[in-house]
Amino acid sequence: MADIAHVIGSDLATGPTGDLAVVDSSDWTQQRILRRLLTNPGSYIWQLAYGAGLPVMLGTIISAQQVSATIRRQLSLEAAVSQQPEPSILVQSGQGGDVFATVSYGDAQTGTSQIINVPRAG
Repeated sequence: MADIAHVIGSDLATGPTGDLAVVDSSDWTQQRILRRLLTNPGSYIWQLAYGAGLPVMLGTIISAQQVSATIRRQLSLEAAVSQQPEPSILVQSGQGGDVFATVSYGDAQTGTSQIINVPRAG
């Protein structure tokens, strides 16, 4: 399935013919994951419960386990992510209290293993 190439937080891109760029396969799945994780519940007007709300967590005291559980719960809702084997989520704290997440998952569409670094939202 093809979709417009748009990584959340970035501008739309143009394709080789000057049209809007499109993505499919693993890039499509990564876009879906980032959109889900970086969307705050209530901000997607067609589905108010959609989104993990990672940006809302900025500036709050939250444990790595809570961040990991939030990501895992949202990945279980994403049909593009294979649940066997279960996604692996590594949450690390950096200097100054920054939190970084790396997600390893199976792409349900291609059957390939993928790794995505969740950018700091904000």
